[in-house]
Amino acid sequence: MMKINRIAVSVGLTLTLSFTHNYVSAQNQDLHETVKTYFLETLKTKQSMELKSKDAYCQKINFTMVTRKQLKAEDIESNRQMVWQAWREANQMFPEAKLIKAENLQYGSHDSWSLPETLEPNAIMPYYYGYKGELSGKMPFFIYLHGSGSKELEWRNGLRLGMGFNDGPSLYFIPQIPNEGDYYRWWQVAKQYAWERLFRQTLTNDNIDPNRLYVFGISEGGYGSQRLASFYADYWAAAGPMAGGEPLKNAPVENCANIGFSFLTGAQDADFYRNKLTGYTKEAFEAAKKAHPTAADGKPLFNHRITLIPGRQHAIEYGPTTPWLKECVRNPYPKTVLWEDFEMDGRRRSGFYNLQVLQVPSNKRTYYDMSINDNVIKLNINDVDYTATERDERWGIEMKFRRSYSKAKGGRLRIYLNDKLVDLNQPVTVIINDKQLYHDKVKITLQDMVNSCLEYYDPYRIYPASIELKY
Repeated sequence: MMKINRIAVSVGLTLTLSFTHNYVSAQNQDLHETVKTYFLETLKTKQSMELKSKDAYCQKINFTMVTRKQLKAEDIESNRQMVWQAWREANQMFPEAKLIKAENLQYGSHDSWSLPETLEPNAIMPYYYGYKGELSGKMPFFIYLHGSGSKELEWRNGLRLGMGFNDGPSLYFIPQIPNEGDYYRWWQVAKQYAWERLFRQTLTNDNIDPNRLYVFGISEGGYGSQRLASFYADYWAAAGPMAGGEPLKNAPVENCANIGFSFLTGAQDADFYRNKLTGYTKEAFEAAKKAHPTAADGKPLFNHRITLIPGRQHAIEYGPTTPWLKECVRNPYPKTVLWEDFEMDGRRRSGFYNLQVLQVPSNKRTYYDMSINDNVIKLNINDVDYTATERDERWGIEMKFRRSYSKAKGGRLRIYLNDKLVDLNQPVTVIINDKQLYHDKVKITLQDMVNSCLEYYDPYRIYPASIELKY
């Protein structure tokens, strides 16, 4: 197993601003420009460091803006808007290939992204991008992942399917896998690079609703969308794999708490045990729902529809998935978060919902179970060990697992907060693994807004406060 390190990089930026009546407007503009410059230079630095090698890309780097600027509660919203606008402008200025302008999907408008050579050789990812219905307001955004036939034919078929689904008005991004053979996997690191660029660009798009992002796919795209559902669950409103079936070590179901999850597979689709693994996924979701029926705020925690379709093999009806997904809307501020932090192609996430990992406690997987009630944050953090309990005899695929947990030690965590999660005017208590590690009022700072924006790229996750703890 690759050792995962996280490097905290502090970029000193001291802001000493005196807000006198005559200069407030000018200094606010100066602050906007300072934050925008910081974002732009950090994006450049981050890319330069990450693209040296695959190992460098897998070595997560936490950039931290250091500023003494504290805020009053009444200044949170104006500063949040300033930070987001600075982020948008920095991304517009960042030298990279941008998404093409959306046109009607029926025109088949397309372009391509070159993915880093250090992550995958000769990786060019063509894509279709367009809208269905009328382009107006904040729209749902669908990512469709095709199956593993001829990539050109599969890609064109994806456009045909996308136009036929009853989910408009909506926007569609339909990529083509860059390479066939061993690289025909939607979850590998070069594709992770593409997804995170896509998040960064789409979340700044005026026509895309950040709380209505969906990923779905068929066959190989079903495998990919199941993995991506778990790995990037904090971005999705819902996910919809079809005709797939991953061993659940590759896609822990707990991560899909708080999102919609639809999974349709033919009951007789026995190749690579797709029907059996879909059944195991259903069992795991049902068990998770029974163990966690509601979140800390009383809302249902799991929303899933997993069906083995009688009489069908690999080919099924694909039309029912996206209308179901479209009914789901992301809650960006869940008060219960379940997260198994796992490697995908040797790389782990550095954050999930309002959590940011500054130092992993070990090289094992880490499982976080967080609940927030009345300004009390309780976190159970455990190392996770897997033991295979079922393997197939032909390929040795690990089909089923038993997990064991032990209290994690030696980690460092940042918990971001806003007024949707706690009362910022009252003291906050944090209990980790049954030990109270914090009890105090949190400070509202520009630093937290900038750092959380850079971590998540998300207009809904620009947090004005945080608590950093070792455990």
